[in-house]
Amino acid sequence: MKILVLGSGVIGTASAYYLAKAGHEVTVIDRQPGAALETSFANAGELSYGYASPWAGPGIPQKAIKWLLMTDGPLVLRPKLDPRMWIWGLQLLANCTERAYAINKGRMVRLAEYSREMMIALRAETGIAYDGREQGTLQLFREQKQLDHIGGDVEVLKQYGVPYEVLDPAGCVAAEPGLKTARVGFVGGLRLPNDDTGDCQMFTVRLGELCAKMGVTFHYNTRIDRLATEGDRITGVSTDKGMMTADAYVVALGSYSPHMVRDLGLTVPIYPIKGYSLTVPITNAEVAPISTVMDETYKVATTRLGDRIRVGGTAEIAGYDTTLHPSRRGPLDRSLRDLFPEAGDASKASFWCGLRPMTPDGTPVLGKAKYGNLFLNTGHGTLGWTMAAGSGKVLADLVSGKPADIDTSDLDLSRY
Repeated sequence: MKILVLGSGVIGTASAYYLAKAGHEVTVIDRQPGAALETSFANAGELSYGYASPWAGPGIPQKAIKWLLMTDGPLVLRPKLDPRMWIWGLQLLANCTERAYAINKGRMVRLAEYSREMMIALRAETGIAYDGREQGTLQLFREQKQLDHIGGDVEVLKQYGVPYEVLDPAGCVAAEPGLKTARVGFVGGLRLPNDDTGDCQMFTVRLGELCAKMGVTFHYNTRIDRLATEGDRITGVSTDKGMMTADAYVVALGSYSPHMVRDLGLTVPIYPIKGYSLTVPITNAEVAPISTVMDETYKVATTRLGDRIRVGGTAEIAGYDTTLHPSRRGPLDRSLRDLFPEAGDASKASFWCGLRPMTPDGTPVLGKAKYGNLFLNTGHGTLGWTMAAGSGKVLADLVSGKPADIDTSDLDLSRY
């Protein structure tokens, strides 16, 4: 079939790759001048398969209040007169139960672990390089009460056969020797040895190059205006370069996906949550992180990417505002200074922000929409990089009319 993919971030590009691999004629459209120039550009660098978890969970409302009151806290709310902000917030609160958390985490780990399998196969088939490392993630706990609340997560890891280790402080330093220079104490950690790291933009650009060699056409600098319909089918995509048509259409526009399908009568509960990152040159590799360390107190991930450190995190609820607020460097600078104070030169860091497309239950929206030839692959939140390969393969199977390798019955829009 002829397929149009809207969006050239890591999700859209991975979708294009697996669609082309399945034998389809694929075209990708994006308003940017190249691949991975928005949310995928400078994310935290984590491929956190075992760490995949929804933001909504028991205790989150109380934690959110605490975070909002913290100096350099991980959460900022900039209220707007936007009903979608408040509706999304209420939907997220409705998912803050033990039952909902278990269901949502199970969905996310299922897709994330499948994505890990697909990434292993993709690396083996293509030899793609992206400053990647396969040395796990360490979730670091500064306080005992943080460590005491990992029971639910561990049960889900056991359920899906995900390897894990609960470490004492000495075990944390053994896993990440750079922590011996930390200026703060920590009580232990949860290590997920199967997790990976890598530069998402580098991966997406190189995957796009592989796509082009497979015959995929990319139309960059192309504004997407609307989807045209006739009956229960999409008939084309109106752009500033004219109407483009195909047999099937894939919406992979991240935070902007709801805008594209709203006029079709589809409500996709995705809201943008802004995240920030620093990219810091390494000055002392011996005390730099080996892989990813997640600072549970500030919800900040510090990741090794070649000769750089990527420090990513914080959540700013501010609608579609992409203002780079200097004050939001605080949590990132603090976490790096606390845990790896001698590893890099933060004064030479590049500072970035991007909009994460978050669903209220944390699970992406992946599957067919009510229009027979329209598919959604969006809403991955902070885990687009983690879930990209698996989501792309599932999407390609669904478009091809094949059963996916994993259960997808609770991943599409119908769950809402």
